[in-house]
Amino acid sequence: MTLSYTEFQSIAAKLSPNGQAFIDGAFCDADDGDKFETINPATGQVLTSVAHCKSADVDRAVVAARRVFNDGTWSRTEPEYRKEILLKVASLVREHANELAVLESLDTGKTITDCLHEIGTEVPNFFQWYAELTDKTFGKIAPTGPSALALIIKEPAGIAGAVLPWNFPLVMAAWKIAPALAAGCSAVIKPAEQTPLTTIRLAELMQEAGVPAGVINILPGYGHTAGQAIGLHNDIDTVSFTGSTEVGRMFLRYAGDSNLKGVGLEMGGKSPFIVLDDAVINDNLIEHAAMSAFWNGGQNCSANMRQLIAAPLIEEFTARVSERVKKFRLGDPLDTATDIGSMITKNHKEMVMNYIQSGQDEGAQLIMGGHSNLPGCFIEPTIFQNVTPDMKIAREEIFGPVLGIMPIQSVDDALAIACDTDYGLHATIFSRDIDRVIHMARSLPCGTVSVNGFSEGDIKTPFGGYKQSGSLARDNGTEALAQYTQTKTIWINN
Repeated sequence: MTLSYTEFQSIAAKLSPNGQAFIDGAFCDADDGDKFETINPATGQVLTSVAHCKSADVDRAVVAARRVFNDGTWSRTEPEYRKEILLKVASLVREHANELAVLESLDTGKTITDCLHEIGTEVPNFFQWYAELTDKTFGKIAPTGPSALALIIKEPAGIAGAVLPWNFPLVMAAWKIAPALAAGCSAVIKPAEQTPLTTIRLAELMQEAGVPAGVINILPGYGHTAGQAIGLHNDIDTVSFTGSTEVGRMFLRYAGDSNLKGVGLEMGGKSPFIVLDDAVINDNLIEHAAMSAFWNGGQNCSANMRQLIAAPLIEEFTARVSERVKKFRLGDPLDTATDIGSMITKNHKEMVMNYIQSGQDEGAQLIMGGHSNLPGCFIEPTIFQNVTPDMKIAREEIFGPVLGIMPIQSVDDALAIACDTDYGLHATIFSRDIDRVIHMARSLPCGTVSVNGFSEGDIKTPFGGYKQSGSLARDNGTEALAQYTQTKTIWINN
């Protein structure tokens, strides 16, 4: 049962967030004692001081991770053992879901409703799913003649680094940590500097669950310090990064400048929401249109901010989606009546406001929102119509609550506009014509195509992007294990 606003406030008042790093089974300060502050973006309140880890701290963590990997305490145990421990992690996250959700809401400005769903359901489900997968992943025997036996086996890659984004802190931690540990890797994790607190708390729960010292290491810090040190470290075997395309390029350079470690990238997007002329503009479609754009305040890499609507339907669509968006409530993220929380930082808020100004300057028609009247880092949900494909707001990832409506004349017109982007993460199509749906889904160069509803899939389906939205790596599903395993052939002559 969901708690009341007063109960969530009471939990918040009792929190004493830990800002230390977690290295080799112990909480500690950064090697040089440096710290930074993490701030509640909805209120401006300083939550706590956080260890600012740098290369010396990454070195310590990697030494611990390599030691435990080489001694086989985790990497070479029976899969049932790893399964049991990861199931305990899932159970502990469920047990502490309210506390973790409040902590994440304070650290991010996200609504408590979203945090409760993500942390109470998604995060433990990820640990449980990959726990159950540990003893159900099989190698292969290649066909040979009777003179040989050819075994194809999977082994843990070694030390996995992960650099996390700020928009879904604990979910993204689970996306990386659960498959990495299920595969038998040790892990060195850098949470985003804006939102480190729930990942640090997760380390405590993982220790309680019995994860051996050195297997999981949490190093808060900045991208140009801890993140860069992870990318350049010669004894980290693979890195998984979720964040901006700009920083993703850096990790490819880091790999080239160090040990040619594997790099998995899940980056930005400019995803289209396509409504063809045979679609029915009903409540379901409008709800998906609104939520695909404004869920998490638009701070979502797969947000469908380019809404490509068949010209005969655009007037009805615009009127109805505007009415729906007017009902979104901004406010205190700990209030369950709040639909949209704050932007992550003051600087990010200013960047989004600059995009809104750019849309007006380039001639798009602002039909609602565009303001920032609340204290804190809030921006009203904003809708532009008469957006053209050449406009900045139609081409660049805004990562804020800014929806642009664009008319399309045909399927070919929709495909031309949808494909005219550097990104390729997600697309949504609404149509009753299965032939056109399949044609479009096969033609769109993106990692996920959702039909007659906005969805990123679920834990069983791989998530990642084409073009500058990602690498060949994928999060989620059995495919995620490829980032954390090596393939070995053992050829036995009889």
